[in-house]
Amino acid sequence: MNKAFCLMLIALALSLATSRAHARVLEVGPDKEFAAPSAAIAAAKDGDTVRIDAGEYFDCATVSTNRLTIEGAGPNATAVLTDKVCSGKALLITNGTDITIRNITLQRARVADRNGAGIRAQGGKLTIEHVKFINNENGILAGDLPNGEILIKDSEFLRNGSCAPACAHGIYVGHINLLRVENSKFFETKEAHHIKSRARRTEVIGCDLADGANGTSSYQIEAPNGGSVVVRNNTIQKGPKSENHTGAVVIGIGGVDQPTREILIEGNRFTVDGGYPSFLVINRTATEAQLKGNILKGTAKALDGDGSVK
Repeated sequence: MNKAFCLMLIALALSLATSRAHARVLEVGPDKEFAAPSAAIAAAKDGDTVRIDAGEYFDCATVSTNRLTIEGAGPNATAVLTDKVCSGKALLITNGTDITIRNITLQRARVADRNGAGIRAQGGKLTIEHVKFINNENGILAGDLPNGEILIKDSEFLRNGSCAPACAHGIYVGHINLLRVENSKFFETKEAHHIKSRARRTEVIGCDLADGANGTSSYQIEAPNGGSVVVRNNTIQKGPKSENHTGAVVIGIGGVDQPTREILIEGNRFTVDGGYPSFLVINRTATEAQLKGNILKGTAKALDGDGSVK
């Protein structure tokens, strides 16, 4: 390692340490410095935290800073952003990178194009923890982001979705590097998919994806253009009102346009309620899907396409 490179690393470390030392907490609430989340977010600098008191805020914001944390101060996501969207897109638009959003509720996003989102992701890395997305057209929407990574943990997606005229989903991401969803719940998605991902790698781990008695979703998980797919230890249910009976995890049906290095579907419990047959996996790629240790109930079937079932 040459001397110039070592000096560059030292300078970068010192810069990050200085940034952390000067990071601020900007508080939002009726008796705090900022009355609205958008005002605090606009005033925030890289590395700051915006902390929002419990309550209902008819507000939206565009997040342009990096390494920003936006979090609810109270338990159970009781800081609620509702109804108002920015730039005809979303309640929160994230343009920066390494943004963390936690412990808030985002609900009732509607726009003229019918794809209003709780979060419109337009930057780099985005981490979402303990966030509730309720009755939005899209829960999360992201376009093609060459360096994009979206990590979602312990969150809920309830009654999101729309197909008028095009479809909006619980989660819909374009060509990004990684979509990883862990320990999250999807329930009663309307018409569209619980998760639609064009990511180079899609991981859905330990989640509950269910139509219930009234949900009208299409697929539970779709990777229309291939990419590596890992679906492990989930509970998956297609209900009697599902608008697409064919399958739950559907891969490559839109034409494969990127490497699909693995398809692993392991340890899931798949139930079909409604008297129609449906496949756990429909695989339209040339990569063999590996199905291991899944439990099928009702009129569920295992695999349509290339692969093996163990």
